[in-house]
Amino acid sequence: MKPAITLRYCSQCNWMLRASWMAQELLHTFSTDLGSVTLIPGSGGIFVIDADGTVIWDRKIDGGFPDAAELKRRVRDYCFPEKPLGHVEKKEG
Repeated sequence: MKPAITLRYCSQCNWMLRASWMAQELLHTFSTDLGSVTLIPGSGGIFVIDADGTVIWDRKIDGGFPDAAELKRRVRDYCFPEKPLGHVEKKEG
């Protein structure tokens, strides 16, 4: 079964565009390897990304928002640990 990614975002904070951009980045990178990418509006400053129910990013715990490379690394590490990410990984020194 392919991994399901869920992005819960605060609609009161106007984070829908940020969440949808991150969803687009994940779909572009992982394409058909993912079963789904779902956006779920919420409130109270929530911005949580999970893979199959396991939290991989929480704004309140991780301190803000991930950049695209960090989010892709976390999804890869959890869902596809054997998959290389190409140029995303080469940025690290």
